[in-house]
Amino acid sequence: AGARVALTGTRRADAEAAARELASASGAEIHGAECDVRSEASVAALARSVRQALGGLDLLVNNAGLGIYRPTPALPTADFARVIETNLTGAYRVVRAVLPLLLDSGRRRLDRRLDAPEGAADPGALIVNLGSLAGRHPFRGGAAYNASKFGLIGLTEALMLDLRDQGIRCSVVMPGSVATGFAGRSPEDGRDWKLHPEDVAEAVLQVALTRPEAHQSRIELRPSLPPAK
Repeated sequence: AGARVALTGTRRADAEAAARELASASGAEIHGAECDVRSEASVAALARSVRQALGGLDLLVNNAGLGIYRPTPALPTADFARVIETNLTGAYRVVRAVLPLLLDSGRRRLDRRLDAPEGAADPGALIVNLGSLAGRHPFRGGAAYNASKFGLIGLTEALMLDLRDQGIRCSVVMPGSVATGFAGRSPEDGRDWKLHPEDVAEAVLQVALTRPEAHQSRIELRPSLPPAK
């Protein structure tokens, strides 16, 4: 959609391969970088590389996620902590690291808002956190995952209140089942009925392209025809 993109993965080779594949398919400028959102040093290095590669940042999409599903008696505290550290604390860590870049973008919008011609308003900055319907609907074996996604909704809404006066909008997109390799599943598992990754990407883009004076704070996204129970 005309964006210059930096994407990350925990393995540099995978991130760079994904960047090459997407750049080839779209013709866009895409940079792949290694980042572990559980590491303060790794996230700080990401913020520096984004500034160097792109010069600034208008849109942050927090999509790092981990799913460990076990009944509470069988869920070690270490596994619970890994999920929270990735899905919730990791999102906050990235926001904090790139906040100076987002604030620069937000200030530009506020500086230009009053004298911008009709239809030329600066969209400012946007944070989109990838949540889940599991952030509203708990399920058995989901103590860690549910807690992380319930918390991510609360984090997003608090960020929205803290940052909106600085020209930064904060939204959460909450998909149901998506056909990916998440939590050890095959990407083909349920592909005939589950959401596809492109559906989630379109929802994020919809938020990003919303008129800057409007704000979609939360989007729930479901498969339209899940299997009957």
